[in-house]
Amino acid sequence: MNRVLSDTIDALLDAANPEPPELLREMTEYGREQEFPIVGPDVGQFFRVAATLADAERVFEFGSGFGYSAAWFRTALPADGDIVLTDYDESNLATAREFLDRQDGATAHYEAGDAMATFEDYDGPFDVVLLDHDKPLYVEAFEDAREKLADGGVVVADNVMAGPVEPENVTAALDGAEPVDDHTEAIAEYVAHVRDDPGFETAFVPLGEGISVSVKR
Repeated sequence: MNRVLSDTIDALLDAANPEPPELLREMTEYGREQEFPIVGPDVGQFFRVAATLADAERVFEFGSGFGYSAAWFRTALPADGDIVLTDYDESNLATAREFLDRQDGATAHYEAGDAMATFEDYDGPFDVVLLDHDKPLYVEAFEDAREKLADGGVVVADNVMAGPVEPENVTAALDGAEPVDDHTEAIAEYVAHVRDDPGFETAFVPLGEGISVSVKR
């Protein structure tokens, strides 16, 4: 996509999407000031809609950073719902708690350490699972999530088109070329994995750095 068209679409999304709540505007500004990678408000709004369509009550995040995605998901959850945030860095989760303590909604659980191990400690079902952690672990996390995902539940993965990868490199890897690096190999493997899984219906959405959405049949 050329830069002019991309800028035009970004402007349209800015005008078309509803104004985020004040807390999420503040979190967006914080992420940009700190140069902390965030999905941004366009993807955040998409997350909110995905959770709404799934009639979500419980969300698990593999990789939460300072709680940006969680804050978006939480706007769609009932007050008696749950969302589990994970991150290796306890300071990120401390910041997430500071922000989310100012937001009403579902109970937030903050789990520092290995997200894969943390997921094993929680019983399902979950209605939404977010993959936004180590890219080489995406396929394994997807398979772990499968058994704890509610029917009609959603697995959302970030960075399938950009971020640590370049879209042309992922395309080439999917077409059979040797991946240029481990991240490209992992993302291409994940894309093919969810694309070909008969138990899920998957779409790829070019918002932010690219997200995939897989709905459990």
